[in-house]
Amino acid sequence: MVQVPPLHIIARIHNDFASKFGIPRQSGLIDSLQATVVLEPEYRNPDVFRGLEKFSHIWLLWQFSETRRDEWSPTVRPPRLGGNTRVGVFASRSPFRPNAIGLSCVKLLGIEMYHQWGPILKIAGADLLDNTPIYDIKPYVVYSDSHPEAVSGFAVPFSQNALQVDFPDRLLKKIPVEKREALLAVLAQDPRPAYQEAPNRIYGMEFAGFHIRFYVAERKLSVCEVEQAIK
Repeated sequence: MVQVPPLHIIARIHNDFASKFGIPRQSGLIDSLQATVVLEPEYRNPDVFRGLEKFSHIWLLWQFSETRRDEWSPTVRPPRLGGNTRVGVFASRSPFRPNAIGLSCVKLLGIEMYHQWGPILKIAGADLLDNTPIYDIKPYVVYSDSHPEAVSGFAVPFSQNALQVDFPDRLLKKIPVEKREALLAVLAQDPRPAYQEAPNRIYGMEFAGFHIRFYVAERKLSVCEVEQAIK
């Protein structure tokens, strides 16, 4: 039997999501969400990204580092189907897979050089937790990777689920100006578990160093509290 070499972590992402709650359900939904990809020390060679600047988007192959399990199930219950209907694990993007691997297409904003970290990628639209391990980076190729005629099964387009967001000015002013657009977009895409519809239940998420608390009623999300997270 041919021995398969182990996967190596080549980089990690750094962004504003300190916990899983609130992370977009798919990549590419919120372009105002920006992040950086920092290579591990052994890969910080300026040549590794040579030519990548000519591509507008890239693929990230990464690890579901917070949901790893020793066991797996042949079926899962996608939140978009109410959390009760089961589908095959390979008919979903559930993190609970035989191999805890995720795949995301993100926008490449630029490549920057730093003395301390070497070349880093500035990206937008990622659906990853801060410090997520990345196994590989590949360019997105339009003629082979794009399929406009594709059918997406039970995956409902985000635009059909968007919420109206009421974020009082006195609370929004606590958020740095450069983080507000992304936060409002994250809230609009309804960060609650898809199968939870309890009216006026208070939910909380951490974003950009702040605890954001809100409730949802009749397709309207209302922010009720903003506190700076204690580090």
